[in-house]
Amino acid sequence: MGSIYLIRHGQASFGAPDYDVLSPLGRRQAEILGAHLGRQGVGFDRCISGSLKRQQHTASATLEQLHLAGMQIPMIETDPAFDEININAVLEAHLPDLFPARQDMQRALQQAASQPGSFQRLFGQVIEQWITDGHKKETLESWDGFRARVQDGLNRLLADAAPQARIAVFTSGGPIITLLHLIVGLSAHKAFELAWQIANTSFSQLRFEGNEVTLASFNSHAHLETMQTPGLITYL
Repeated sequence: MGSIYLIRHGQASFGAPDYDVLSPLGRRQAEILGAHLGRQGVGFDRCISGSLKRQQHTASATLEQLHLAGMQIPMIETDPAFDEININAVLEAHLPDLFPARQDMQRALQQAASQPGSFQRLFGQVIEQWITDGHKKETLESWDGFRARVQDGLNRLLADAAPQARIAVFTSGGPIITLLHLIVGLSAHKAFELAWQIANTSFSQLRFEGNEVTLASFNSHAHLETMQTPGLITYL
């Protein structure tokens, strides 16, 4: 059987003007992952990344460590199918439904920008709106559209994959839990509840044979846990 490793990006820059940049800690997490995979002898025949900077840079830092371990590394291929949900667009479209009063909306956004816990609660409410059919917005990628995009990305991987290939996919929490939803059959609501448990640079392994795909592991981040430094484990 072949394997697909769904790898979440390293810690990004929450609260900064550009979230889509790895923090210094995020780069370190990626380097630790690459060194760990090198020690385990886990190499890749193909490497796919979404088009976002935090995904691409996580892929580069991880593969660099595999190269230093003496392993052959593939080139990084880009597939936007594995890009994250456009969180800013989702917030902009659905926040007015949650907070009709502009002052209340501004207060909620200010709290979310400075407190990860507040952001998690706010984002959870917005996602509930987004995945509900009655709240579709004409100018926004819908939940159905996003799910189809991720499914198409997986289908392309499987169509081109050698039978025993090891494929790395550097992506984000949204595509990972969407694939969990599609493969395991979790409801969209339950899947998104799990999104907050996906650690930065954790990997979830899929096994495939032809077009048949099963989940082999979820959210493995032993490479961070064995460092015995709790601050290395982050979720944003």
